Amino acid sequence: MEVLQIVGFGLIATVLLVILRKQRPEMAVQLSIAAGVILFLFILTKVTAVVQVLDDLANRAQINRYYLTTLLKIVGIAYVAEFGAQICRDAGEGAIASKVELGAKVLVLVLALPIVLALMESLINLLPGGASP
Repeated sequence: MEVLQIVGFGLIATVLLVILRKQRPEMAVQLSIAAGVILFLFILTKVTAVVQVLDDLANRAQINRYYLTTLLKIVGIAYVAEFGAQICRDAGEGAIASKVELGAKVLVLVLALPIVLALMESLINLLPGGASP
């Protein structure tokens, strides 16, 4: 029942933040970041188990590790960017949060480009007359 621990910790942190935000708003932002990092680290241990399972499956299916690594990097970028953007929003900086999300989208596009190109090349080779001599 680890979800209860996560939700419980989140609720306790939220109640403390509501109380602290009224008296010391500058400390509330720091507490929010600390609580977020603790929750992120707790979840990170579960993500490593998922990565191990995916790695084992990729090895059994004889999938090129480059594709799995790239996919995991993309997922990691998405999670970290969302985490960072939410921290920015919690601090009242919605504009910076939007820039963090934009930066992550560009990085995802850059990482995905070789996979998209390989896929397009494979499709071209499958089409009649598509393969060049």
